[in-house]
Amino acid sequence: MSKSILLILIGNRKDAAVKVQQILTGWGCIIKTRLGIHDGVLDNCSDEGLLILELHGEREQKEELARKVELIQGVSSKLVELNV
Repeated sequence: MSKSILLILIGNRKDAAVKVQQILTGWGCIIKTRLGIHDGVLDNCSDEGLLILELHGEREQKEELARKVELIQGVSSKLVELNV
């Protein structure tokens, strides 16, 4: 069994989140699970966020998604392949 996980760290959510969301919408067919985490609520909302995506599809598709997200200023990504 193997799993593909894409970790996306957003350093400036107010500027980058909309751009990240646009890319993820375009690649929605390969995203099986999505979890978003950020510190704070209401008026004390953090400007940083972490997205954890479980991906399906061809390796090239997953790598391309990771590359496109990483092109956004203040965003980094890491594709992780887990096998048992």
